[in-house]
Amino acid sequence: MSTSDPEFISPISTDDVEIGPVWVFVAVLRRDIYVTGKELAVFLAQVIIQPLLMLFVFGRILSDLGYTRHGYAHLLFPGIVALTATLTALQSTALPLVIDLSYTKEIEDRLLAPLPVSWVAIEKIIFASMRALVAAAMMFPIGLLILGSIPWSARAVPMLVLVLVLASLVGSALGLTLGTLVPVQRISIAFALVLTPLIFTGCSQYPWPSLSKLPWFQWLTTINPITYSSEGMRGALLPSLPHIASWICIIMLIFSFVLFATIGVKGFLRRAID
Repeated sequence: MSTSDPEFISPISTDDVEIGPVWVFVAVLRRDIYVTGKELAVFLAQVIIQPLLMLFVFGRILSDLGYTRHGYAHLLFPGIVALTATLTALQSTALPLVIDLSYTKEIEDRLLAPLPVSWVAIEKIIFASMRALVAAAMMFPIGLLILGSIPWSARAVPMLVLVLVLASLVGSALGLTLGTLVPVQRISIAFALVLTPLIFTGCSQYPWPSLSKLPWFQWLTTINPITYSSEGMRGALLPSLPHIASWICIIMLIFSFVLFATIGVKGFLRRAID
């Protein structure tokens, strides 16, 4: 990127030592990680409660009462992990960004940093994705504690990690899009209109092939990127179960990330310049 680009801010030079944008980017990211580390218990409580209760009620209570088939808890678990990663990333990006761009104006401190403005948005995506990966990782010991056993295979680790990373990035990019396009006075309405459909049309509670008897709803779920996160996780942890092909899930997650990241970064630049 050339220095003539209006988005670029020249690096600071102090005591003949030039501090480039990469170092500033890393410093901003480290600061966010440090702040989260100091409030780790609060962070975990915020992101774990909802998926924990969903896993407990749908995977344990309904199973013990005989309202679900044997093995449903193992079918549910990969979807809950994928849902946790995506929604944690979305909320970790959208809510702070809405506040920073409206009331507190804290975003101005970051905009004054010597790095391209678009990098500030990218830092938020990466940071939110890291938070999401921590939350998703916590679901494995929680699932083992609640369900007694979880589907697991060492061979599944590479695919599992890839799907979780992509799911977290998609959630962060979607959160960036919401946080920059929705006015602060409409954010509660936007979350109600977006989050609930995302949760219940993302195939986290049921496998996508099982919807063949409801073709209209099956095709509706293909719009939701969480569908590909859930099916990708099932493909990794339960490969014998019918699911969307893993390569399709990966392609659709990459496409979703590129789409929402592009929209989100453009929206961030527009709001930041204003």
